[in-house]
Amino acid sequence: MAQNIYDNPEFFAGYSQLSRQVHGLDGAPEWPAIRAMLPVLSGKRVVDLGCGFGWASRWMREQGAARVLGFDLSENMVRRAIADTRDTAVEYRIADLETLELPRASFDLAYSALAFHYIRDFNRLARMVHAALVPGGDFVFTIEHPVFMAAAHPHWIADEDGRRTWPVNGYSIEGERWTDWFAKGVVKYHRTIGTTLNTLIGAGFDIAHVEEFAPSPEQIEQAPALAEELERPMMLLVSARRKPATGEAVA
Repeated sequence: MAQNIYDNPEFFAGYSQLSRQVHGLDGAPEWPAIRAMLPVLSGKRVVDLGCGFGWASRWMREQGAARVLGFDLSENMVRRAIADTRDTAVEYRIADLETLELPRASFDLAYSALAFHYIRDFNRLARMVHAALVPGGDFVFTIEHPVFMAAAHPHWIADEDGRRTWPVNGYSIEGERWTDWFAKGVVKYHRTIGTTLNTLIGAGFDIAHVEEFAPSPEQIEQAPALAEELERPMMLLVSARRKPATGEAVA
């Protein structure tokens, strides 16, 4: 079972104050880049893996998705998502993504934001999602960038010339990483970019687009703290697609 850190009261209190939780998608600097990677949503059946407070689930319905099913391990998250949603075509359920099984060929889009770095067995998850998508279905997700993840306790250091550099600790050593973020002992799983993309390819996906997110000058002007993200990427954005059936055109 994945660690349910989001139901830790200390963690949840701190996490709830993040800009992306207070202001929703407008508080997530990477959202415009993610939005550009999404397919046309009209009539689509969507599964939101690690739905959190339901910001993306609700937005997808507003864009015309036929229905959205959100899953999250945290009771706190799901309770808040339900309270903030007034749409019977959006449903939320408590579930562990480590063991979740979805019905085959039931969704046109699988989406996830900043959840998969908590998953130990990404290979199982990728294959499960592949089976749950219809041929030609899309899989769009974000994770903590592996370079950011590799520095389990990131901090600035200076090189011999006094320039600030960002340490990458054991990038090629994959596996469990522990960090203190709002609470002590938060468990995440580090995988290289190559492992992440090759796992998707091995599961049967075509890679459509990969982006190592960096804020724009306009975003930095509005929020100067984002300038730090120019030193090393914090997020990896991935769009993949289940191969269409033979002779089938992709919409």
